[in-house]
Amino acid sequence: MTLYRLLNPRIKYANMCYTQKKLTGFTLIELIVTVVIVAILASVAMPVIQLNVKRAKETELRANLRQIREAIDAYKKATEEGRVKKSIEQSGYPPNLLLLVTGIEDEKDVNKKKIKFLRRIPIDPMRTRNVEKAEDKNQEWGLRSYLSAPDKPLEGEDVYDVYSTSTEVGINGIAYAQW
Repeated sequence: MTLYRLLNPRIKYANMCYTQKKLTGFTLIELIVTVVIVAILASVAMPVIQLNVKRAKETELRANLRQIREAIDAYKKATEEGRVKKSIEQSGYPPNLLLLVTGIEDEKDVNKKKIKFLRRIPIDPMRTRNVEKAEDKNQEWGLRSYLSAPDKPLEGEDVYDVYSTSTEVGINGIAYAQW
C-alpha cells in the first residue's frame, strides 16, 4: 500500500464500500437463468394442476350423479310401497327433479307428512356456469324418461335417469353425457 492510502482514511473507506457493493446483488445473467428455470418448472406443473382440477370435477360429477340417481330410486321404491300416490298409466318415477327436493305427501302416514328425497339439486360441475335457482337446476341436467331409449335419451313425463349436458370428454375417454 502506498503511504498516501494509509494516511488518507477516506480512500480506505471508499475501497471498502466499493468492495461491498460489488459483492451484493445479482448479475443480469443470474436473474435471467433463474427466471428461465422458474418458467420451465411452471410449464411442467401446469398440465399436472389442470389434470388434478379436472379429476376433482369428475369426482364431484360422479358423486352428484349417484346422489340424484339414488333419490330417483328412493322415489320409485316409495311408489312401489304405496307411500306415493300414482295412477296406473304413470311409471312410478318422479315427474321432475324439483319434486325430489320439495317432497310429496306420504300416503301411508296418518299426518300426511312430506317425504323429501334430496335437500337440494346438486349442480353439474362440468357446466361452465353455475345455476343458483332450484328451478333452473332442474334444467341443468339432461333428463331421460322411462320410455326413451338408453342410447338416445329424451325427456318425457317422468325422470328415469339424469346425465351431464356437457359436451366434454372425461379423462377415461368417455363423454360426460354417457356417465
